[in-house]
Amino acid sequence: MEQESNLATDPAVRDLNVLVMIAAGNHPAAIRAVAQGVLDQGLPLLVVEDGSDDDCLEQLAGLELRSLRLERHGGKDQALLGAAALAGQWGYDAILALDADGRYDPADARLLLEAAAAAWPAILVGVRRLGPGHAARASRSGRSCATFWARLECGQSLAGTGSGIRLYPVPFLLSRCFRSRGCGFEAEVLVRGVWAGLPLLEVPVSVFDPAGSARVSRFHLARDNGRLAWLHTRLLMRALVPWPHRRMVARPRGGGWRGLLREHSSAPELAAAAGLGIFLGALPIMPFGLPVTVYLSRKLHLNPLAGVAAGNLWVVPLAPFLCIQTGHLMRYGRLLSQFNRVTLLGQVHQRAWEWLLGSLVLGPLLGLAGALVTYLVARACRAPGTA
Repeated sequence: MEQESNLATDPAVRDLNVLVMIAAGNHPAAIRAVAQGVLDQGLPLLVVEDGSDDDCLEQLAGLELRSLRLERHGGKDQALLGAAALAGQWGYDAILALDADGRYDPADARLLLEAAAAAWPAILVGVRRLGPGHAARASRSGRSCATFWARLECGQSLAGTGSGIRLYPVPFLLSRCFRSRGCGFEAEVLVRGVWAGLPLLEVPVSVFDPAGSARVSRFHLARDNGRLAWLHTRLLMRALVPWPHRRMVARPRGGGWRGLLREHSSAPELAAAAGLGIFLGALPIMPFGLPVTVYLSRKLHLNPLAGVAAGNLWVVPLAPFLCIQTGHLMRYGRLLSQFNRVTLLGQVHQRAWEWLLGSLVLGPLLGLAGALVTYLVARACRAPGTA
């Protein structure tokens, strides 16, 4: 009875009916301690044996928990979705996924549940507090890459894409179609959660980093990085499609023009918006340059005003002239020297083709240059101590 008085009766979290899920896969040394830690919090526990080579469930003999056995290894995605289906049948509101390797303290479940009680429904992610000396450079680079793509896809940084402790609404998991498998599944869940209007809250948690021999990893460098690249390609393409996402939570109203000025206004975001605006301003898409810039800026979660302002640097006749000259040089090895009725009107199809060719070469270069200048100016204009 002492164990059940911790989280189960806590007034801050008792209204949230949560099931803890542990995917057990070749973690015989840590699985029992992790499961016991969950039960010590007074939380119901479901252990999913994810095709482990050894019988992890035998390590849990005598503990009061439920179990689900997968015949073959399906990854965290199959374990979580299978657990969510059972949680829905059993009437749970939320499912807390916890890794079985012992790196995350089960007692930190309280931190996620307390944060969820103030903003439910939401997705809660335990953020790992690892300094530069605790994480490999490749791992940090991978997280930075994932964060970059996630900002384009959903407008929010996802620092916890590799976190081993998360809290999800069960209805969300059951109402969405997730196409990724393996390591990409976790990132897809977070992105689609933001698309659904769910707040994504990051909660600092403690992490124990055992020796490399004590950890079990099934990450394959070439195969899984390829899957992640394909995942972010698909998510980015979906983000650009002018079709609304199915939402679980209503979108908050914006703050008008003042809100437009302030949103996505960090130095990297302003630089990306300026580069996009300059590139689009070089393309022969007049008079659609302005709406296209606004649309893509909004879809990529960049500042639309910065994109439009930078694109307006390419005013007629500057953009057509430079791009046509570049395209003409590419086709004939010389610049266009005659500008008359014949070369501009009679050969308009040739000038249009040269404009397109020139814009595809000149646009990216000037876009990168404009992005760099914008980044440096934005950083210089920031007050000390601001992001």
